[in-house]
Amino acid sequence: MSEDVPVIREKHDGDSPEQSESVRLWLRLLSCTTIVEKRLRRRLAASFDTTLPRYDVLAALSRHPEGMSMGALSQSLLVSGGNLTSVVQQLRREALLDVVAVPDDRRLSIVMLTDMGRDHFETLCAAHRSWVEAMLAGLNDAQRTMLYDLLGTLKISIAMAERTGTETRPGKNGTPQ
Repeated sequence: MSEDVPVIREKHDGDSPEQSESVRLWLRLLSCTTIVEKRLRRRLAASFDTTLPRYDVLAALSRHPEGMSMGALSQSLLVSGGNLTSVVQQLRREALLDVVAVPDDRRLSIVMLTDMGRDHFETLCAAHRSWVEAMLAGLNDAQRTMLYDLLGTLKISIAMAERTGTETRPGKNGTPQ
């Protein structure tokens, strides 16, 4: 590797002879994900005084101009309703979101971006996109497409292992049962 290329350590650095290729791949994915997420969090905080969860809420709502129920928003973000409520309340106080009760069911409310929220998200989104593009600049278009396709296949593999019960649980000594 060239001396001018910065080295990023792997999660749990160091090859262990007992690690399988699958474990090594998982650790590489985890390292990349962790690094990208930390950089995005840091840059959102430094540039916009905001957080990744706030960005995620705005991003989800930008894809649904009609708004979303809190339950649908929670599901789309893969977070609990409790975690989401405080973020939505903060964004509402800043006039970036509206929360409207559904007339037929007062227990249900719809969350949607305000005009100010939409404008704010567009600014955040442009910066976010440029940061991600810069981090992935070392991959050419074909490599990005291949990686995207391979990760899609991995998602299917993970879902199938869960569905078919082929994921194993460790026994008392740490080996699969």
